[in-house]
Amino acid sequence: MWRAIASNGLSLLIVALFLLGGLIMWGQDQYRGAGPLIDAICLQVERGSNMARVSAELEASGAVSSARIFRMGADYSEKSSQLKAGSFLVEPGASMETIVDQITRGGASTCGTEIVYRVGVTRVLAEVRELDPATNRFVEKVEFNPAEVDAPELYVAKKAEPGTRFRIALAEGVTSWQVVESLKAMDVLDGEVGEVPAEGSLAPDSYEVRLGDIRADVLARMQASQSARIAQAWQNRQEGLPFETPEEMLILASIIEKETGNAEERGPVASVFVNRLREGMRLQTDPTVIYGITEGRGTLGRGIRQSELRAATPWNTYVITGLPPTPIANPGQASLEAAANPAETDYIFFVAKTLDPADGHNFARTLDEHNRNVAAYRRLEAAQPASDN
Repeated sequence: MWRAIASNGLSLLIVALFLLGGLIMWGQDQYRGAGPLIDAICLQVERGSNMARVSAELEASGAVSSARIFRMGADYSEKSSQLKAGSFLVEPGASMETIVDQITRGGASTCGTEIVYRVGVTRVLAEVRELDPATNRFVEKVEFNPAEVDAPELYVAKKAEPGTRFRIALAEGVTSWQVVESLKAMDVLDGEVGEVPAEGSLAPDSYEVRLGDIRADVLARMQASQSARIAQAWQNRQEGLPFETPEEMLILASIIEKETGNAEERGPVASVFVNRLREGMRLQTDPTVIYGITEGRGTLGRGIRQSELRAATPWNTYVITGLPPTPIANPGQASLEAAANPAETDYIFFVAKTLDPADGHNFARTLDEHNRNVAAYRRLEAAQPASDN
């Protein structure tokens, strides 16, 4: 009798273990297999949330088949305690395993509301935009200049929403004074700025910031990034360049940055200045004249006068020989690389092809060739309607 009971008990245990194993395998398939989500969603994980709350929201939105399996998988992989706040784009068919990895890995948010502060050469704009999960594209909601107008209600509301992320997009060619003044106008930041950072020391790039970040800390990040870029460009420079220090390379890079926004032209433009330095010729570049007038505090807003071309300033390369004493803007990485590795040409001159800077320049090896290019440009200027000047 006891033998029969033991035998039946063993059989039941085997069946139970078999069923348990099958249940575990089914749970693993549910956790790792494609999920039921049909259309992409933006999952908002607020600070202080937990896996129970997130799993319930995912189940309610149809992103996972079982909140319990989702939590068990997160527990088993030891990620339950690693939940990060943010906005996460959950793609159609995303597995539970993929979603757990997304919301515990950290890093920049991938959807939701984003406020971008675009610091340009002529103005700064604050842009509120939201990612449309269906198209995976940002949709602009409102745009304004924070230095000139009061913040729109939508901006104020979105700034206060949990999960909104903030980014500063610094354009190539802005001056350090422009950056500081722009940061002062951004009410997402706190703290005073003491001295304006040295010209050229801030890296044009995109910077994630948080509500309440200190302005001086943001500037320090920009300086650290630019220092690394300068060091790398200097390490990889060509041999035999007509300058001796990373600072001089930075000065040349800033001139290249202000002379052309055309990526394909940076190398040839750099070669003109390098050839002129080698020949002992003056650089004769207009952006240095403008910097001598404004010293980086805003834009000139008009053409250069003949008297200003002749005026003696430390930066006027029509008057001085060689490089000016400081950079005239904050150059991007491409201009740094062009200064360190200019194209190999025998160009000595260049002038704009058309009245549209995007059309680039005509390069010349001789003064006669350059004069013909200048004459062609003057004819375009003369043909321009007076109302457009």
